[in-house]
Amino acid sequence: MSIQQTLEDEIKDAQKWLKGEKEESIYRRDLRKRIELINWVLEEMKKPDINICAFIETRMNELIDEITKKILL
Repeated sequence: MSIQQTLEDEIKDAQKWLKGEKEESIYRRDLRKRIELINWVLEEMKKPDINICAFIETRMNELIDEITKKILL
């Protein structure tokens, strides 16, 4: 199975769980964010001139910085 197929399967699984969650919760928000991030990775993988691993690492560091700032406020 290719990486792309694995990521697409992850999106399907997350969407299935999202539909099953009835009330708004942190878990539901995390599922939405997971879908958003996986879609972003799939789009970036289409660009042949990008080192996807380094690009994902940079994005993850940005997200960690955002979360850290929110925690410290």
